Amino acid sequence: MTSSTPRRTVLAAALAAAGTAATAAPAVAAVPDRAADCPPTALGEGGPASAEDAGRGHAPAPGLVDNRFWSSYTDWRCGSSAGTKAVAGHRPGLVLATPAGRTDYTDPHTGRTSTWEYASWTSPEHTPTVPATEVIASWNAHTPPGTWLQVELSGTYSDATATPWYVLGRWASGDGDIRRTSVDDQTDGRSTVWTDTFAIDDATSGLRLTSYRLRLTLYRAPGSGLTPTVRRLGAMASDIPDRFTVPASAPGLARELAVPRYSQNTHVGQYPEYDNGGEAWCSPTSSQMIVEYWGRRPSAEELSWVNPAFADPQVCHAARFTFDHQYEGCGNWPFNAAYAATYPDMNAVVTRLRSLTELESLIRAGVPAITSQSFLKEELTGAGYGTSGHLMTVIGFTPDGDVIANDPASPSNEAVRRVYRRREWENIWLRTKRYDANGKVRSGTGGVCYIYWPAKPAPSQHRALQTLGLA
Repeated sequence: MTSSTPRRTVLAAALAAAGTAATAAPAVAAVPDRAADCPPTALGEGGPASAEDAGRGHAPAPGLVDNRFWSSYTDWRCGSSAGTKAVAGHRPGLVLATPAGRTDYTDPHTGRTSTWEYASWTSPEHTPTVPATEVIASWNAHTPPGTWLQVELSGTYSDATATPWYVLGRWASGDGDIRRTSVDDQTDGRSTVWTDTFAIDDATSGLRLTSYRLRLTLYRAPGSGLTPTVRRLGAMASDIPDRFTVPASAPGLARELAVPRYSQNTHVGQYPEYDNGGEAWCSPTSSQMIVEYWGRRPSAEELSWVNPAFADPQVCHAARFTFDHQYEGCGNWPFNAAYAATYPDMNAVVTRLRSLTELESLIRAGVPAITSQSFLKEELTGAGYGTSGHLMTVIGFTPDGDVIANDPASPSNEAVRRVYRRREWENIWLRTKRYDANGKVRSGTGGVCYIYWPAKPAPSQHRALQTLGLA
């Protein structure tokens, strides 16, 4: 749960009241159009271009969700570059090579103005398999002190008109140079960015986003020679129909993964500057559980800033380094994925799954997932609470098909493991519409989840991720 207003609650209220007239933030860097001969579906991980790369891309099966991520050496050589270059290696990436220019940036959260060198890369235009009502981007990057990055999106509507360039995040893994932030008040009257989600304002109009490009701008202190290194950039596009209930699925798996258990509620009142612990920290607490499942964790030196009287300091660490200073909370979805990917050889994305069966396929392969859902207390037996937005970690399924979750909204670490009824949990996670305690219609997340996995997964894990268009 979070005390910050969930993005879909904001979205539903805003659509009911109609859009505002605010404009998108201007683009920082002009990018020349080149490399038009690059294949639009070249995707994957590995070294220099290979025939295998061309076969990777969005999820092959048509449906409600399309995933497209750029991460291979071929990918980074495609698109349009102004001062960036691709680097090969066991994890290819994009770096700032020759600055395209300098710009001043005034941090809205500190008031400090600094000068930065920058370079940029724009992806090839991607046409998702599903004309989309929503798009959520993700990125995996290393930003040493003195560097940061910005991610933007521009697209084409189904009536052949174009969106502006929208800022989807200004991000650094640390907080010494800029404050990590989303950007409010971005709309053209037909689509809007709500914290971290691009959304069509009126889906019932039939308007959709039929293609998009992502623009990545890398910044560094002038003359420093430093650079961010971006390993993965992409987005999930979707068109989930309005629905209060979803079809029931048949159980197909009995397995439980050994994922560490952390309670968000043991941190109530800690670090008010990062939204005060407790119910506001479900997202970073869940992220930390899975980071440690994969054998990563912050070092003692990295945790030295945490009050030694606090238990599980790594949860405080995750909260600080996922915090969105505009949203004023730790629940920014891409910022959580980006945090997880700061650990060595980790991949992380935000996506949607279309069914509980798809989630079972990940658990079967040993890949847990962090899911987003909202519900009334009586809608989820055994939870003991209701929420307008909450993240929990799915770690398995019982022989009866019920969901085993590490639910951070628990009084202690020992109480975190919960078993929730399959049908109840499936519906509250996958629906897009629900009623609140006052009988008003509110939004649901429609299957949103975070998925984190190592750069070199086991073959079965790679197959499960590839089926979903993630690897």
